[in-house]
Amino acid sequence: MKLAGAALNQTPLDWENNLSNIKKAIEQAKEQQVDILCLPEMTIPGYGCEDLFLSEWVAEECFQHLLQIKEWCEGVIVCVGLPIRLNGITYNTACVINDKQIVGFTAKQFLANDGVHYEPRWFSSWPANTVQEFEMLGQTYQIGDIIYEHQGVKFAFEICEDAWRNEDRPAYRHKPKGVQLIINPSASHFAMSKTDVRYHLVVDASKQFECTYLYVNLLGNEAGKMIYDGEILIAQNGNVVLRNQLLSFKDVDFECAEVFFENPLPLVDVTPLPPVDENMEFISAITVALLDYLRKSKSKGFVLSLSGGADSSLCAVAVAEMVSRAVQEIGLEEFVRKTNCLTIEELPEFQKLSGTELRNALVGKLLITAYQGTENSSDDTFTSAQELAKSIGAVFYNWTIDQEVIGYRGKIENAIGRPLTWDHDDLALQNIQARVRAPGIWMLANLSNSLLLATSNRSEASVGYATMDGDTAGSISPIAGVDKSFVRQWLIWAQLNLGYEGLQYVNNLQPTAELRPLERAQTDEKDLMPYPLLNQIERLAFYDRLSPQQVFDKLKGTYPDDQLKQYVQRFYSLWSRNQWKRERYAPAFHLDDYNVDPRSWLRFPILSGGFRQELSELG
Repeated sequence: MKLAGAALNQTPLDWENNLSNIKKAIEQAKEQQVDILCLPEMTIPGYGCEDLFLSEWVAEECFQHLLQIKEWCEGVIVCVGLPIRLNGITYNTACVINDKQIVGFTAKQFLANDGVHYEPRWFSSWPANTVQEFEMLGQTYQIGDIIYEHQGVKFAFEICEDAWRNEDRPAYRHKPKGVQLIINPSASHFAMSKTDVRYHLVVDASKQFECTYLYVNLLGNEAGKMIYDGEILIAQNGNVVLRNQLLSFKDVDFECAEVFFENPLPLVDVTPLPPVDENMEFISAITVALLDYLRKSKSKGFVLSLSGGADSSLCAVAVAEMVSRAVQEIGLEEFVRKTNCLTIEELPEFQKLSGTELRNALVGKLLITAYQGTENSSDDTFTSAQELAKSIGAVFYNWTIDQEVIGYRGKIENAIGRPLTWDHDDLALQNIQARVRAPGIWMLANLSNSLLLATSNRSEASVGYATMDGDTAGSISPIAGVDKSFVRQWLIWAQLNLGYEGLQYVNNLQPTAELRPLERAQTDEKDLMPYPLLNQIERLAFYDRLSPQQVFDKLKGTYPDDQLKQYVQRFYSLWSRNQWKRERYAPAFHLDDYNVDPRSWLRFPILSGGFRQELSELG
């Protein structure tokens, strides 16, 4: 039997785009004479419709499109995802279409309800071993825990989360029923190193349940924050039959392979994947996410306040690498179609270019940067910003904001009747510099209809080490899902492994906000604590969910007790008082196995006791 999966780059409620991708996948399946084609979870509406799944009309619209899709399925079985709403209850289903006939709907049994997932808000679980009939538009259909059959081969489903439930997973019930093929349409979000876990989830299952397992994931930045890697896996009895290249820039990544059921591959021990390179995973994910965010928001490019520091440098390189990778995979013409970055008249000139020359020319069309210095800025950060922009072809502007700062400072001094000093008014004097940078850079973004890139990272978000409406200003905050230590080591890796020699300047600098006078030698870690320790406390507190005392006990011995106690107290105090900032950050990509975004992973009250009792008892 010829099995196929198609990872699709869908968009919530973009019916034209979604149907077009579905049709392309079905046409490729028919061209390749495929027996069964699996498409990802919630293929028709897009997985990220959120509360719209509670609307009657969305389910009705999806069903109308399903009737349209089934007419394309001549001579092939297609598994397509959509919500089915019965008696005011919505189910997450995979519909099986065989040769233009709807055979049935398998409903998801386990709903994801941790981390970034809120599925029980929208869907209801389907009970195991239950099949019912329902009527829709005058026709009667089956829905539930259905076993299907094709060419004498029984097949059934696990839909995404179903497979992650260990002893409860549907596969345990499928095996005694003679199921030889398990199909899994998924919308499994990206996180660094997660693909190794998912690989074993699928390949180990094919051995454990002595079956063929077909897994297909969603692809791209579907709805704004979540990234999907588009993984397609076919395994049989522990053998990997097919595994595709992840994080593609394609709209449709179609893969197929022949699988023999009468003489299956022998049972074997599962071969592990080589160690995951998180640096490569990170840049692969963020570049796909940036391109999708750019084109789906109908924006013309990116604008970046390039300070010469680590965070803004990473954002700049991510845009350059997005251009390089996308053009290499899908070609210049398709890249231009997706981004609309060139006119018809300009295209022939760009077609003459190649390699770094082409990348830099395209970056010049898509990325505008500006260094906004003050009397507290150093020559080192200016050189870092200027040389990096030049090395990747970005537009680079340079201006100072001292007059604006002096103007605001003078107004306030006049109003309150006293001069502002660094000894008495440190925080306000720091913040006004960062905040004054926002209007000019926003103006550039508005003039070019571009996305303003905010540069906050996860470590800063945890402790509120950012100026609200200043360096937090932006349309999208692409690196807010990773910590500062990761950012710094990644820049060194990118210089050595991706050839971005323009990073040599920032890689020789200590992270600093450069908001105090230079003689005060400000650094981030002097203001806060060592970043590696900050990240350890953050992870123990909110990923492992430990109390302040438990965190202290875990880290005991890494620093003198009094100093460690001070750092733990500082972290929890800063965390508690800065939740309001995290609520207002620009949308961020989910890149690691957790984040501190209250909209997608970690909810925390804006007003709280601030761990006062717990911190007072620390020791």
